[in-house]
Amino acid sequence: MLWELATSLKSIAEDVYTASPRLLPQHPTLGNYGRVARLVPVGHFALNSVLVALADVTGNLVGATLAGYALARLPFRGRRLVVGLFLSTLVLPGEVTIISQYQTVAKLGLGDSLLGVGLPGMIGALNVLLMRNAFLAVPAELEEAAVIDGATVLQRLRFVALPAVRGTLSVIAILTFIGAWDDFLWPLLVLQSPGRLTLTVGLSYLRGAFSADPRTVAAGAVIALLPVLALFVTLQRYFFRGVGEGAVKG
Repeated sequence: MLWELATSLKSIAEDVYTASPRLLPQHPTLGNYGRVARLVPVGHFALNSVLVALADVTGNLVGATLAGYALARLPFRGRRLVVGLFLSTLVLPGEVTIISQYQTVAKLGLGDSLLGVGLPGMIGALNVLLMRNAFLAVPAELEEAAVIDGATVLQRLRFVALPAVRGTLSVIAILTFIGAWDDFLWPLLVLQSPGRLTLTVGLSYLRGAFSADPRTVAAGAVIALLPVLALFVTLQRYFFRGVGEGAVKG
């Protein structure tokens, strides 16, 4: 990160390929960032990435929460089989399912659209299992007391279970946002229109057109990294709380 930042601040007069590399730029400049903004519509690409990331984060927070709670607290026939199926999907690399995902998105008429990019990641099997384990860590006596008071399933989820798993929700939000923001292969396959490209795909044009200027490429990488850092700094206390999720106060 420091090397990318330093390279992005180096001027054209500085040699980035010198045998004795220098971390600190001798003549720091922000001109490389302005060059990135002139070469590609960074703001438009970033907005597309934000829309995809927000769709994935919302889908996982809602879908993984409902599915995880059902697997943890609602008795139904075949529950263990469903958990086993979720676990089995984790052993498959993404490259194995990418062709079937593309065919599904194309048949739904969502090719070359941001919704088609975000749809496969809206509910992740790993996030469902994380929420299931978080709900299992909540003492069952709390929900039994809510049942005696006449609480429905949704009321138990909202007022008893969710307040105890906020850390896990933050972990899912951060990891889902980072995964959607940094994804390159899937948007590259789905999107064809230049105006619908995400930031990671759009910034790849910097390397193709200016392969001899690593300063511009480094500036683009730093621009793509800033939202992820801002999100993590904002939610880091909830992120580390999620590691020990399950403790209940009071």
